[in-house]
Amino acid sequence: MTTPAAAPEAEVESPADRPQDTRRTVRRLVSLLRPYRLPTVAAMVCCVVGVAANTMGPLLLGKATDLVFAGYAGSTLPAGLSKEEAIARLREAGDTTLAEVYGTVDLVPGSGVEFGRVAVLLAVALALYLVASSFMYLQERIAAKVVQRVASDVRERVEAKLPRLPLGYFDRRPVGELLSRVTNDVDNLQTVMQQTFSKLASVVLALLTVLVMMLVISPLLTFLMLLSIPLSGYIVARVSKLTKPHFVELWSDTGALNSHVEQMYTAHALVRVFGRREAALAEFDERNDAMRASGRRAHFLAEAIEPALLFVANLNYVMVAVVGALRVAGGALSLGSVQAFMLYTTQFNNQAGEIGGVIGKLQSGFASAERVFELLDAEEERPDPPDADRVDTVRGSVEFDRVSFRYTADRPLIEDLSLVARPGQVVAIVGPTGAGKTTLGNLLMRFHEVDGGRILVDGRDIATMTRQDVRSRTGLVLQDTWLFEGTIADNIAYGLPGATREQVVAAAKAVRVDHFVRTMPDGYDTVLTETAAVSAGEKQLITVARAFLADPAILILDEATSSVDTRSEVLIQRAMTSLRAGRTCFVIAHRLSTIQDADLILVMGDGRIVERGTHEELLRAKGSYANLVAAQFARTADEGERPDR
Repeated sequence: MTTPAAAPEAEVESPADRPQDTRRTVRRLVSLLRPYRLPTVAAMVCCVVGVAANTMGPLLLGKATDLVFAGYAGSTLPAGLSKEEAIARLREAGDTTLAEVYGTVDLVPGSGVEFGRVAVLLAVALALYLVASSFMYLQERIAAKVVQRVASDVRERVEAKLPRLPLGYFDRRPVGELLSRVTNDVDNLQTVMQQTFSKLASVVLALLTVLVMMLVISPLLTFLMLLSIPLSGYIVARVSKLTKPHFVELWSDTGALNSHVEQMYTAHALVRVFGRREAALAEFDERNDAMRASGRRAHFLAEAIEPALLFVANLNYVMVAVVGALRVAGGALSLGSVQAFMLYTTQFNNQAGEIGGVIGKLQSGFASAERVFELLDAEEERPDPPDADRVDTVRGSVEFDRVSFRYTADRPLIEDLSLVARPGQVVAIVGPTGAGKTTLGNLLMRFHEVDGGRILVDGRDIATMTRQDVRSRTGLVLQDTWLFEGTIADNIAYGLPGATREQVVAAAKAVRVDHFVRTMPDGYDTVLTETAAVSAGEKQLITVARAFLADPAILILDEATSSVDTRSEVLIQRAMTSLRAGRTCFVIAHRLSTIQDADLILVMGDGRIVERGTHEELLRAKGSYANLVAAQFARTADEGERPDR
């Protein structure tokens, strides 16, 4: 079964033009983690343990430095004196600064470095760093599994959402744009979550723990270090505000480029025939340049956050180092404490820089997430009624009772249309392009819902039936063939799940497909691909066989024979005649020679039935149908008189 004909294209709102709600996006992203609370909590526990162990390292290294310095200082002083006496002698000798520095450590005059205690501190610090690395590794592994599951859930939701969307949603959006949301945006969301899910938590926790340790060591130095935070926060907020719209534009441009590539690929033969290759390349270059420009702006701004924060951090680092040295010289802090503080400052600045990088990536992730959530939030088809009629058998009686329909509110298409098709009748629908012929079939299949009136099948309003019941009893063959990459047998069997090879062959014989299939190298096991040697007419015959295998009570043939040659058309017409008993058949056709034996011919114009009757009756009426026949047969005769070239 092929996709129904597209409705008139409508203007699509650009993602870049919509207001963005980052808070709502964050809440929805967090909600995706709810089914995985336990592994998420486990990852957070690993994060806490890892960060805590990593934060204790500089403090132990500072104490080890103090031990080494105290041992060295003690070895320079005479033995037998107390610490206070040794410091008093230094002051008397005029070495006030050295006395103040020696006063910050626990030294014993005449003793050397206690390498045993230093070794213990270094061993404990090494053990803490190993513990930190191990737990951070576990955190990353757990986070990776959670993100993969979340991404899988998003893909499943998107896959489940698409069949529930009304046909109009697809009519108004290019295929490439939808594919970009389903593939590129979901993949980008997964990548960003993978890179930021665990890192953001560990960075924030590390900043808090490092800040606490710095406050314990020196509130004054901590205050000086925190002076850079308002400037850093301003940089992050300002650049983030500028970055996100560019990422939204980038992913929108990506969808537009994919749409262009998809169209040019599927129509590459026409592009070459009409000499539009250069124009297609020019349009590709234009879209590619737009995507490159938006990508350059987005990534430049995102990547600019980290070096800007690093510059501010380095300025702050110099200020803290100078003041720290003065504090050591004044005896307010030990050398090891300042060393530990500087290590914490380095950690703090590194984590602040990491936050800048994470925020830059998050802007890209939020842009993709909003595009995916927009798809998931799209209005769905009206749900089937909970008390829907269950239909066991369908005879094929169809009635359109004063049906009205419009694709857009200000452009009526079908107005107050009524018709009745009895079981087994062949009803042909003709008329100019845009008269609403194909729309009647779409309404009967409930691809669209009527705006007014009712459509009855065997006296039941199809609005009270499930869509599955309606569609499972209706066969549809369109002018544009749809075949998937698989064997001919698989493509035919698509119309009836679980069909046997005998049923497939019987359906193929009924529509005269069997003969040409057996001429293929592998017969029914021939794999259909883009390069398979199967003509357009043969592809159409396969889709007809698929519809016949489904054994529907109602058939809709929308220009189904337009792609086949005259001989194949005759064969299909004969097959239809043999399968017509007990089935209602709607034939939408421009080639009037194919519908002359129809039981009822409806001539449509401006969404209304302007004439109805058999072929002979309409010819005698000398109205619109007679004019169409005369014009078409005159054109055919004129073409027949032209010499062959």
